[in-house]
Amino acid sequence: MTSRSDILPPRYRDAEHIARGGMGDVYRATDTDLGRTVAVKVLGDRYSGDEGVRERFKREALAAARLSGTPNIVTIFDVGEWKESPYIVMEFLEGGSLEDLLKAGGAQDPADVLRWLSQTATALDAAHEAGIVHRDVKPGNILLDARGEVRVADFGVASAFGLDSMTMAGTVLGTAGYLSPEQARGERATPASDRYALGVVAFELLTGERPFASETPTAEAAAHVHAPIPSLCDRADVPCELDPVLRRGLAKDPADRYASSADFVVALREGLATAAGATGQIAAVREATYAAPSPRPQRGRPNAAVWIGLALLALLALGGGLAVAGVIGGDDDKPSAQTVVKTLTRVTTEEGKPTTTERRVTVTAPAPAPPPSPPPTATTAPATTGAAPSGGSGVQLTDQSTALLRQGKWAEAEAVARRAVDALSGSGELYEAYANYNLGRALVEQDRCDEALPHLALSEQIQGSRSEIRDARAKCA
Repeated sequence: MTSRSDILPPRYRDAEHIARGGMGDVYRATDTDLGRTVAVKVLGDRYSGDEGVRERFKREALAAARLSGTPNIVTIFDVGEWKESPYIVMEFLEGGSLEDLLKAGGAQDPADVLRWLSQTATALDAAHEAGIVHRDVKPGNILLDARGEVRVADFGVASAFGLDSMTMAGTVLGTAGYLSPEQARGERATPASDRYALGVVAFELLTGERPFASETPTAEAAAHVHAPIPSLCDRADVPCELDPVLRRGLAKDPADRYASSADFVVALREGLATAAGATGQIAAVREATYAAPSPRPQRGRPNAAVWIGLALLALLALGGGLAVAGVIGGDDDKPSAQTVVKTLTRVTTEEGKPTTTERRVTVTAPAPAPPPSPPPTATTAPATTGAAPSGGSGVQLTDQSTALLRQGKWAEAEAVARRAVDALSGSGELYEAYANYNLGRALVEQDRCDEALPHLALSEQIQGSRSEIRDARAKCA
């Protein structure tokens, strides 16, 4: 790493280049006035003559400063200009990024994943409330402080609502691996775009793989637009109950996604609770204000015992907001995401001291349920952003039929699913696929395959090939 003494104002000494972002270079330096280490982002020399880029960099500084002090967002200390180069001074985080952890060990401990996603959701929802879209949510921009707490960094390609889009000519801002379908088509990013990217991050943290990983950034961006969402039910390392949650989080249509990032995380917790499939009470749980980080050698994918244990803890988390953590051995290498515009990768803050409290929580886990069907359950389908899927009550009817299938009430599920199919017919939305699957499955279970197969075929036509559809069809073979 190179060190320069002329790139920053005299107040900032020992500047050491540590990263190159989409708009500029990042330096670690010492703030001599306050005696602390900071990260300083400076507009790159390569853009010094481009007034449009300079304007966007200043806008970035303004947007980032507006969010300073918001929980789980990197704090901005200073904004200014030195030798005609704008700069931003922010906290330096020594804990690295989620990208670092993925490169070191692939799939992460599910308890850590829920905690990181919850904190990231807090940051994104706060930014969206302030009218700011991140536009480049990815593991490399989700940083960790010395305690292992999340700070979302580099709103460097953020766009304030009400301002003209200033995308560089010929460039789609964002990272191909986490680009929403609408961004890949060149459309303006919205809060729903950030929530889609968070869904991709969740998929990668849980599985160790990006859902649409391809050989080139162009191919990966195109896959976000056209390729069907991979089914978690085809994997042995992740509970199938999370499949409808990720499918909704990664919906091609922004209106079909969760209404907030927090809603998405809640649905993940509920999916894990459903996966527990146990009945009992757990009490005298020790709750920490944060989970202290442990040394992170290479990790392997969580095994079934870990998922079951986490699912039980998720039941408690739904009632008590628990923070849980664990460590898994093994290793798993994976390729890193290819970026279209690079961004900040390291930045941190002072180390805090943990405090703990003890509380007693009593939770009764749900009774075991039959294998899940593709549609989201009623508890994991809050209202969507923007316009609701066409068909009105068709969504609710689909969820009701899913619940009946889980209870093995085939005839009742058939009746409700038929109403859902009628309400959603011709919409081409995912819920139309879910409704047709439910109807087909109910008919298969009643040995009425001739009636079932057309509905299963239509479901597959809309959402692509899925293991649940294949399994239902196989019963008719």
